[in-house]
Amino acid sequence: MAELRAPIESGVPDAMQYMHPVMAKNYGKWEYHNHPKAGVLYHRAESGDEIWTVKAGTQRQMDVYTIRTLCDIADNFADGHVRFTARSNIEYMVDDQNKVEPLIRELNKHGFPVGGTANSVSMIAHTQGFLHCDIPGTDASGVVKALMDELYDEFIKCEMPNRVKMSTSCCEINCGGMADIAIIMQHTKPPKINHDLVANVCERPTVVARCPVAAIRPALVNGKPSLEVDEKKCVCCGACYPPCPPMQINDPEHSKIAIWVGGKNSNARSRPTFHKLVASGLPNNAPRWPEVAEVVRKILSVYKLDAQPWERMADWIDRIGWPRFFEKTGLPFTKYHIDDWRGSRVTLNASAHIRF
Repeated sequence: MAELRAPIESGVPDAMQYMHPVMAKNYGKWEYHNHPKAGVLYHRAESGDEIWTVKAGTQRQMDVYTIRTLCDIADNFADGHVRFTARSNIEYMVDDQNKVEPLIRELNKHGFPVGGTANSVSMIAHTQGFLHCDIPGTDASGVVKALMDELYDEFIKCEMPNRVKMSTSCCEINCGGMADIAIIMQHTKPPKINHDLVANVCERPTVVARCPVAAIRPALVNGKPSLEVDEKKCVCCGACYPPCPPMQINDPEHSKIAIWVGGKNSNARSRPTFHKLVASGLPNNAPRWPEVAEVVRKILSVYKLDAQPWERMADWIDRIGWPRFFEKTGLPFTKYHIDDWRGSRVTLNASAHIRF
């Protein structure tokens, strides 16, 4: 039996060995690139070499059959080189333009839509959900599937003013990150504590240390070691639940979904921005989440009609102002939408722009 290699624990492996030969040869020596059609990118190198990239959407949580199908398509219709993006799209690289259309037809034949480039709605980045995460309040993967079914045409067409990045997060810790539109699960009440189980199940110092706002402290309840929560401090994030399941945070009535808009990581034209709350209290209504889909479609339709070319969601809102945003979208504005948190606002530099 062949001896297994030792694992590499110093980060990701060298990507150069997996690159398409044309990409590896011309790395950092590209003359220009353009966007021939939705889902297709073209790069020309200084040497005259050309390469086309075809992007297709996948369901992210994939079975072996699906992975083998994608690999067969790469071997038979591309050059055998693929990469997965952070948003679970798969990209095929080919060095012959004549291979592009047959590759697109084969991907569509197997149900993989080609798109997600330029000014389209990209595939939704999402957290692990019920399958892998230990604290989910909803199934992020399911929300993605339901929403992308609704937004299929916006993925395969480039009709938005600019690219639209979306994310879903199954709790308020927000692993999905900043996005033009973010769907985030929110718990609206502190955890219920089963004091009879805490001493047997939980390592109390770990639970106390896990709380980001120091709202948990040791306590003695009914003569047993337990924990208590300062509800004035608690932000209902659910971080205490993984190290201590008796601190149950999920609730069918008080765990809701919220919509946030205007976040971005890009430095182009304007600095990166945090997204802000625009809708809350939406029911966690699996498996299709129709109430969430309705709000997202409403925001996208107004943005599509009202924004100027190449305005990101945050740029559009900055131009028209928040009062006009709520007026145009028809979303109710309440006192809970007012952002009054000032922590780190002065010292937190969210931009990579150079300042003098």
